[in-house]
Amino acid sequence: MNFYPNAKLAIVLTVTAASLTPAGALADAAKAGLEIAKKNDLANQGFGSEASVMEMKLINAHGDVTTRRMKSEVLEGSGEGDRSIVIFQWPADVKGTKMLTHSKKSADDQQWLFLPAIKRVKRISSRNKSGSFMGSEFSYEDLGSQEVEKFTYELLGEMKFEGRDVWHMKRIPTDKRSGYSKQIVWVDKGYNAPVKLEYYDRKGELLKTASFKEFKQYGKFWRVGQINMVNAQTRKQSVITWSERTVGSEVDSENFDSDNLAD
Repeated sequence: MNFYPNAKLAIVLTVTAASLTPAGALADAAKAGLEIAKKNDLANQGFGSEASVMEMKLINAHGDVTTRRMKSEVLEGSGEGDRSIVIFQWPADVKGTKMLTHSKKSADDQQWLFLPAIKRVKRISSRNKSGSFMGSEFSYEDLGSQEVEKFTYELLGEMKFEGRDVWHMKRIPTDKRSGYSKQIVWVDKGYNAPVKLEYYDRKGELLKTASFKEFKQYGKFWRVGQINMVNAQTRKQSVITWSERTVGSEVDSENFDSDNLAD
């Protein structure tokens, strides 16, 4: 589960466009965005691994709440994207469910879901990545990679957001099978991470909004402490809150082997 977009999200330099044509300004901003994305990616490398405990609340349109507890491990990739696994610990009806993600820089991510009730490992097709993850407002695509190569970028402006300096930008998935036509993101200049992210469906209509809160620093790395995803079309929401996290902790590489999911 890739809940660390600060490690992969591009930041676009401000481009002075007074002497440029609109087309030239856009091209220049895109070029600068790619360059900064690569620098940002490089700056966020080196965390090695990570382990955490999370709580996910599913809230329906009537305000009814279902709570689930999960643990997660992330192993930093070398050459390709990171690998992550999420294991549900509670309640009993989802206990033992696992999702494994192998992120790719430009190819489709590889994702598997182990369902203990039927003792079966299910491969998540790239065609189904816009589907809901375990009934939440997070899709499999949201939990996949946020690699630089997966988007194109455009700076929309700079502003204050909840008292902090942010870049306001648009990013468009390069994968034509993405569930999103575009994403509008507010990137905190200090955290190098999004503090707000709007997802637009294939029709160009606002689908849902994620708010990223309670950031905490681990060495040089910032990590989000809570993500609130609100569906604008159904009024449902899902809230993930981290109760424990260790960056640089030792994890077993065998946990990220799809052949071991059913163990």
